[in-house]
Amino acid sequence: MAEPVVVCHLGRMAYSPAWALQKRLQACLVAAKRREPPERIPHVLLLLEHPPVYTLGKNGRLEHLLLSEEALRARGAEFFRIDRGGDITFHGPGQLVGYPILDLDRFFTDIHRYLRELEETIIRTCADYGLRAGRIAGRTGVWIGPDSRGPERKICAMGIRCSRWVTMHGFAFNLNTDLRYFSYIIPCGIADRSVTSLAAELGHPVDEVAVRTRVLHHFATCFNAALTLYEGEAAFRFLDAYLDTWEPVSPASVK
Repeated sequence: MAEPVVVCHLGRMAYSPAWALQKRLQACLVAAKRREPPERIPHVLLLLEHPPVYTLGKNGRLEHLLLSEEALRARGAEFFRIDRGGDITFHGPGQLVGYPILDLDRFFTDIHRYLRELEETIIRTCADYGLRAGRIAGRTGVWIGPDSRGPERKICAMGIRCSRWVTMHGFAFNLNTDLRYFSYIIPCGIADRSVTSLAAELGHPVDEVAVRTRVLHHFATCFNAALTLYEGEAAFRFLDAYLDTWEPVSPASVK
């Protein structure tokens, strides 16, 4: 039977409240599965876009950020040290960011498989646009090439955190992203490869709504998930009700 996943498309959202929201949703799913008897509440997939922000994973190296604090501010960008795996990456306009909050006990308890299914979701989406994407051994994420345009280029970065098999963080898929932002870091700590976007590979901007639809289609297939989609204000109303019902301690609204 397909697992119910509620997709909340939130539009543009600052990084800090999005991170706090993920932690609250994760706490709901962890608390529900620890009750006696355990309660099966819906998984949640957050889809959004961030204003310019750089995030450094718990095992990342600060020297991979090539800008000073003053230079960051001049570019309207923020910086956060966070609790996911992986090194440094960029989030910003023109990027589809996905944060699946899933209880893997109800899918499969295998972190490597989880990452491979996330990658497969993006690989299949790229294929819908005529692009041959794939993996590089030992380097999480989705890559284009090598081909006539050059060596491998990362089109989607991934980093996760898992608590009692409940996931948070996720993927950042470059659609119409301004790739100049990546020149201010060593993306994911990998100095010998570059970053690309769907628009850069195709030679024209892409319809982000259409891409998002394809991503959801492939996510549902890869994870055998039954998706319910809420957007904008409806998504925030759902999240408020979800937290009011399931959160162990209920702070203020998610907005």
